[in-house]
Amino acid sequence: MNRGIYITANDKVTEHAIALLKSIRVKDKDTPIVLIPYDDNYHAIAKILNESYGVEVYQDLEFINRLSLQLYEIFGKGFFARPNQFRKQACWFGPFDKFIYIDTDIVVFDKIIETTDYLDKYDFICYDYQHSKGIKNVFSPKVIEDGVFSEAEIKDIFNGGFWGAKKNRISEDNLYKTFAECATHPEYFDFSQKTSDQPIINYMILKEIPSRFNIVRRPGGAPGSWGGSKHFQIQGDRLIDPNCNQPVEYLHWAGIRIQPGCPYWDIWKHYRYLGETMPPDEVPPTPTQKSLFQQMKEKINRLI
Repeated sequence: MNRGIYITANDKVTEHAIALLKSIRVKDKDTPIVLIPYDDNYHAIAKILNESYGVEVYQDLEFINRLSLQLYEIFGKGFFARPNQFRKQACWFGPFDKFIYIDTDIVVFDKIIETTDYLDKYDFICYDYQHSKGIKNVFSPKVIEDGVFSEAEIKDIFNGGFWGAKKNRISEDNLYKTFAECATHPEYFDFSQKTSDQPIINYMILKEIPSRFNIVRRPGGAPGSWGGSKHFQIQGDRLIDPNCNQPVEYLHWAGIRIQPGCPYWDIWKHYRYLGETMPPDEVPPTPTQKSLFQQMKEKINRLI
């Protein structure tokens, strides 16, 4: 069985994509990686990633466009903040028998493809503590009240930025059917933070794939992965999670702008400029404080 990695990107996230690919290739020179274009503005980043890191563009672009358009139209224009995130669902139909999907606001510290070893036993894997925060940013309490999912099933909530599965475990029909179900019950989901794909994809996995495993539940425990976690300890070019005394295997800045002053900025910067001359930080400008008069004027205008 061949295995590989999928990412989504466009030219706008070039810096993030380079940092991710450098971190992958430090430990793994050979695993094939496929880029699913986030939109039509991807040619510059595709060239960089191909020439420097051997990344190939997903071959059937017509299929991606058809898939994403149909999924988008099920809910209707304007419903999702970032509908192009659903393009990553092309992973199910690509060249790899076993795969992991990785967002570009991530860097990895190990040969991350080895997480697909768990797919020898399971059909779907994830690797995060999203479930520990409850159903926020995924579901509303309505899914429990209406018996859509049990309390036990809810504990399998995962973050959509890092997951793995087997090819064709979800079919096109599964996708369209799931989206149609979700479109008729928007009250089941928490879109308050403008999340797009995460609630719907969680619904689909919990409904369609009972053979799933969150790697943080492995014997002996596992480290966290969120860039907003303050307790990680820096050791050289990687992190240690003191809660389990294990090295962090990947770091995900989900919901965090990667810029000077953000959590673990030095870690991200290390991988972004690995093998290059590291430039000095450009500190983002501090937002100007509005006067009391300006604040009152804006409040009146909103009321009007």
